[in-house]
Amino acid sequence: MSMIQRFMKRYASHLFHLGLEEHLGWLVRSIPGIEGMFLRWLLYRCLFKEMGSFPFIYPGVYFTHSYGIEVGRSLSINTGALLDGRGGIRIGDYVMIGPYTVIVSSYHQYKQVEVPMSTRDHIMAAVVIEDDVWIGAHAFIMGNVRLNKGSVVAAGAVVTGDVPEYKIVGGIPAKIIGDRKIQGATVS
Repeated sequence: MSMIQRFMKRYASHLFHLGLEEHLGWLVRSIPGIEGMFLRWLLYRCLFKEMGSFPFIYPGVYFTHSYGIEVGRSLSINTGALLDGRGGIRIGDYVMIGPYTVIVSSYHQYKQVEVPMSTRDHIMAAVVIEDDVWIGAHAFIMGNVRLNKGSVVAAGAVVTGDVPEYKIVGGIPAKIIGDRKIQGATVS
């Protein structure tokens, strides 16, 4: 089966949505100022699976498979972030996503060595980001990850596993480097 046939088989029910997302997203993605934020809000409140209140989606944010994205209230996503919702991304309230962060909710099948990886389908792997989470710039959040309430992901971290409540993680792969509940905690 060709790559195009596989794509059509898997995403046929989402083709119209994906077309709108690509073309209208391209039109509003880089518009500056409050006008741009308003236009992105109008577009993505129609395309997202669910949207709480007005989100601050800065210029240059790229969404793909937005039919799988649910967001709560007071979301802020900074410039250059990429969110791929094909496996499902659920974002709670009061979440901040830093510039150039990547959040993916699927990955390629890679364990079948007898066939090329490019001929395999994606494995869906939902991402859950609970309330009051801060994700720093250039972080990478893998699929099948839960960022629990109040957690912080340091800039440049690669998160491959769940992050406990109020913990601060950093590094590649991300490990606990702090705790928001400890008075006077600093991150070095």
